[in-house]
Amino acid sequence: MGRLSELTKGIIRENPVLVLVLGTCPTLAVSTQTGSAVGMGIAATAVLLGSNVAISLLRGVIPDKVRIPCFIVLIAGFVTVVQMVVEAYSYTLFQALGIYLPLIVVNCIILGRAEMFASKNGVAASALDAIGMGLGFTLTLFVMATIRETLGNGTWMGLEIPGLSGNGVAVLTMAPGGFIVFGCMIALVNKITKARGGEVRAEVDGCAGCPSAEACGKN
Repeated sequence: MGRLSELTKGIIRENPVLVLVLGTCPTLAVSTQTGSAVGMGIAATAVLLGSNVAISLLRGVIPDKVRIPCFIVLIAGFVTVVQMVVEAYSYTLFQALGIYLPLIVVNCIILGRAEMFASKNGVAASALDAIGMGLGFTLTLFVMATIRETLGNGTWMGLEIPGLSGNGVAVLTMAPGGFIVFGCMIALVNKITKARGGEVRAEVDGCAGCPSAEACGKN
């Protein structure tokens, strides 16, 4: 796979949220406001990049039997750094993200890429994978939040939209609205991938696409 393909695969073909269906909880939780959604995407991308590179560098010395605990410790370290930076330089965003910022530690996207990719590939490829997956995650959050905030609150990035302000569809800012938008976006991505004449790669379709595949015994 070429480097450009490695970088762009996370946008549509292997989008971590809409194809691999990982990171669903933060996606639904923070996509009510566009600003918070973008902040979460950037924070998760920073953690993903740092952890992928570190795990790739250490993949030869981490014992296989304890690799998951080691991965979690490394990820937790990067999450702590990102959390401190956000709190110091963007306290409003820090408050808006709340508990979902430290919970990046258990985000399935981060651990999934560590297990499926970074632990098996070189530093450059792992960095590209992290950037691509982070970009796909951030774009998904941005689009979902734009739809939900615009149609639900009548605002965008906190700015009132004439004609929509005060006339929003309130359900879109609630959990049911999040699932509706999420489902519609998954359906759209499926349609796009099929229209391009190919199915999503087999490795992301079944058990192989799950970070817990080896533990569940079904593969």
